[in-house]
Amino acid sequence: MIVGDGRGATRKVSPQIPEVAGETMSRHRMLSTILLQIQKIHTTEQHLKSKTGAEHRWLERHFRDPFVKRAKKRNYRCRSAFKLLEIDDKHHLFRPGLHVLDCGTAPGAWAQVAVERVNATGSDPKQPVGFVLGVDLLHLFPLEGAVFLPHADITDQGTQEEIQTLLPKGKADIILSDMAPNATGIRELDHQKLIHLCLSLLDLARGILQPGGILLCKFWDGKESHLLRSRLLQDFQEVKTLKPQASRKESAETFFLAKTYRGVSNVQQNNLE
Repeated sequence: MIVGDGRGATRKVSPQIPEVAGETMSRHRMLSTILLQIQKIHTTEQHLKSKTGAEHRWLERHFRDPFVKRAKKRNYRCRSAFKLLEIDDKHHLFRPGLHVLDCGTAPGAWAQVAVERVNATGSDPKQPVGFVLGVDLLHLFPLEGAVFLPHADITDQGTQEEIQTLLPKGKADIILSDMAPNATGIRELDHQKLIHLCLSLLDLARGILQPGGILLCKFWDGKESHLLRSRLLQDFQEVKTLKPQASRKESAETFFLAKTYRGVSNVQQNNLE
């Protein structure tokens, strides 16, 4: 048998000593496993040695983070799932049968929560079956109960048309946004870029969001936050500012929860006034 190959490839082994051959194979397999583990440890150490002090601190904080541990235990793709879970538990966004558009969905933790709470897999046969569409510039790994549109720019007209095609009847009851632009490290510039991204999402909402619908969007707090809030108040009856416990305290990350969408005709009337 070929040493270290777990696929069952063979060479001639003397039929008179099968037990010895088996023992030899076991020892070789054990040795191969040990060598592989040593290689992994060495690679990890080399990787960590190449990190800066700031990166080391981030990694240490990440591995100590209780939400990271909980996400792993509950099979969520990342810790951000607990932000949405907390918001939904307090403000009741989801119910079975609703149609959800998740913008900036990668890696898919928010989509996982949405799939569970709108019964998108039909796991509860007594409840209506919902629908979840996730969109992101990045690659997306499949998720049962969700339809993903990867490598797609939410601000692009072609993407917006495809979203309308994929949504049942071209409409969503809830729009979620955990989107963020590539950070430059210049706080005010990054803040402005994200605010403008949220404003473009509002334009999309006017084409696909059902009257009475909900929009939840992340923003980085700054001097233009009030502009986004003012626009939301034109389109929705109620706007709340939220900071979930899973959001790190030192982060400028905040969320606007806008409820009861007025509908296109009412929004246009408000703008005229």
